[in-house]
Amino acid sequence: MTEKKEKGKKRISTAGLKSILGGTVLASEKVTKQLPFVAFIVLLGIILITNRYWTEKTIRKMEAVRDSLKEYKSESVIHETELMYINRPSEVTKRVIERKIDLIEPVEPAKRIVVKKLETK
Repeated sequence: MTEKKEKGKKRISTAGLKSILGGTVLASEKVTKQLPFVAFIVLLGIILITNRYWTEKTIRKMEAVRDSLKEYKSESVIHETELMYINRPSEVTKRVIERKIDLIEPVEPAKRIVVKKLETK
């Protein structure tokens, strides 16, 4: 009895292989009923691949923006340091003298002007 079952399984597998290679499986009713589902699975696969490609492209753009942002930050620090150096009183005086501008360094500190508000009735 076990020999019959083994022979039956062999026949089914060889018959299945012949029908797959011959193309008759595609014409069977079971397969044609499943075609919309297979098309749906293929569509989901295409969407998945497209989504992954788009995500990787976006990540590459973000990395490029991050790198340029680091460059701009370092440039900003450099310019800020230069401006702080230029704005020193001694540096301002030196530049005024170099350019021969008729400005005099004030001897007195700046005075604060206070204006009192008038009360209105």
